[in-house]
Amino acid sequence: MNFWLMKSEPSTFSIDDLKNRPKKTEPWDGVRNYQARNFMRDMNKGDLALFYHSSCKEPGIVGVVEVAKTAYPDHTSWDKSSDYFDPKSTEDHPRWFMVDIRFKKQCEIIPLTLLKSINTLNDMPLVRKGNRLSIMPVSNKQWQAIEKIMGSV
Repeated sequence: MNFWLMKSEPSTFSIDDLKNRPKKTEPWDGVRNYQARNFMRDMNKGDLALFYHSSCKEPGIVGVVEVAKTAYPDHTSWDKSSDYFDPKSTEDHPRWFMVDIRFKKQCEIIPLTLLKSINTLNDMPLVRKGNRLSIMPVSNKQWQAIEKIMGSV
C-alpha cells in the first residue's frame, strides 16, 4: 500500500463535501499539473491519502480518504464549459486523469504550522517552501508520524 496527500481548497471541495456524497465517494478531477497527474496514475485501489485543506484561514490535514477507483481519463478536460477544459486532451488521447476517493475518517485539523515543527516531517514535500502540488507521496515514516498526531488531537 502507498500513502498520499491530496490538497483541496475547502471552498471548492471539503472533507465535509466528501463525507456527504452518496457512498462517501467522489472523483478527484481537475488536476492540471503533470507531476501530480503522474502521482495519481501511480495510485492503487486501497491506497490511503491524507485530505488537506489548502488556501484557507488555517491550512492543514483534516482527514483520511481511500482510493476507491484507480486512474481513468478526466472527462472534464473535454468539456468546453468546464474550468478544466484542455483542447489538447481528447477522448482518444487523454492528457489528464482522475481517481475516485472514498471518505475514511475526519480528524481535528492538524495545522501546517504543527506539521512544520515535527522533525520526522522535514523531508515531506508539503512542508518544504514553495511546494504547490495538489497530490504528493507520503512515506511510511511520515504517515506513521501523522497518525500519531491524529490520535492526540
